[in-house]
Amino acid sequence: MSVRSRWLMISVGLGILLNPLNSSMVSVAIPRLQHVFQLDFTSVSWIIFSFYIASSIAQPIMGKASDLFGRRKIFLAGLIVAFVASLLAPLSPNFGWLIVFRIVQAIGTSMMVAVGMAIVRIHITEKQATALSVLSIFLSGAAAIGPFIGGVLIHSWDWTAIFFVNIPFAVASFLLAWRTIPKDEPRMHTPKGMSFRMWFDLIDAPGILLFTVGLVTLLASLLSVKSSGHLSFGNVIFLLIGLAALGAFVRHELKAASPFIPLRTFAKYPAMTWVNVEFMLVNILYYSLFFGLPSYLQMVRHVSEFQTGILMLSLGLCSLVTSPIAGRWIDKSGPRPALLVSAILMTLGSVWLVTLNQSSPVISVCLALAAFGISNGLNNVGMQASLFQSSPKEIIGVASGLFNTSRYFGTILSSLLIGIVMGDTFSFEGFHVLGIILTVIALSLVFLNRRRRDSLRYRIH
Repeated sequence: MSVRSRWLMISVGLGILLNPLNSSMVSVAIPRLQHVFQLDFTSVSWIIFSFYIASSIAQPIMGKASDLFGRRKIFLAGLIVAFVASLLAPLSPNFGWLIVFRIVQAIGTSMMVAVGMAIVRIHITEKQATALSVLSIFLSGAAAIGPFIGGVLIHSWDWTAIFFVNIPFAVASFLLAWRTIPKDEPRMHTPKGMSFRMWFDLIDAPGILLFTVGLVTLLASLLSVKSSGHLSFGNVIFLLIGLAALGAFVRHELKAASPFIPLRTFAKYPAMTWVNVEFMLVNILYYSLFFGLPSYLQMVRHVSEFQTGILMLSLGLCSLVTSPIAGRWIDKSGPRPALLVSAILMTLGSVWLVTLNQSSPVISVCLALAAFGISNGLNNVGMQASLFQSSPKEIIGVASGLFNTSRYFGTILSSLLIGIVMGDTFSFEGFHVLGIILTVIALSLVFLNRRRRDSLRYRIH
């Protein structure tokens, strides 16, 4: 990899880490925000969920925008948006405004994640898996150390520090990106003097609107069910509205001349669809463990917060160590062997959780964490490499955006799964049931790995 390519990777990495850093760092600020704004946990938790929902919607939209208008422009614009949101969020007069700036921050950081992957796909043509492993270190590392950084900043300063800390990253990324990311021409050359209606059709505004309405109402109703603990009539209405809007979206996209999400292209390249399904399941499994295990250790096994943090650190460390090794392996052998090994490791880790009992040594949890950490390192690189392998180059922006939306779907669904299985309190029995469900999901990934391989083979032949 050339020196210029390395600097390009650093500029992109410094930008894309802002999304996972801010999605995980804020979790330790919840108690402080409850105290400052005088809110209950359910209300203040929307600072987390609003970021996930906004990111899941913004990433495919910004991927579409980058395919149309140029990836460098969208990446730089995302850095400016994230900079402004991080500067204004600490000045919020109330919690409502904080949520608004948090959503703007999610949109800005999503512009960089969706477009950053596409920039690597376009401008780094050799050893792409190795390049992806570097990006994976930025993404996984930021997510893994986010709670630690947030805790240190809040302890040393205040909750406002978790927003101000983004500013040096945004500035450094902008300066490097300005110099290292090559200028690119948009895929579509738009004539001067286009009417509003022509622009309206070009960006597929109706499709974006239906997608947004459907996703927001569906996810908001599901999260409301989790927060309240029961399914109300209002929740059912919103669920139906969300499903109806998404159904209308599918119908519109199949007829649109310039669809926001080219569903016919996805039908033509089924391996792309299977990659997204598999990635969503991977994240359901991974984040069920990531969110569920600390509560189990503290509430059921009465492990201290410090010891729980040390145990969970093995998950992130194994993932970080595995990512560069996975990059070199995938460059030589392709993504399928690494993803198969990953699915097997997740199955073994899930089975190990099921075999644990209340007298099992707490340290034995590290075996399951190591298996999941290694599999996560393999998945982060292997799934992205599979997406590049199965996606047409001309829609790589929207494909990358949808890929990251699958990640957020998995994250949100994992939270819902934990709430459904555990109920109001964590118990050993509930954790045992969760382990069985995770085992079933892990086994399904072995099957999907084969199904995606067959789809890719069909495309090639």
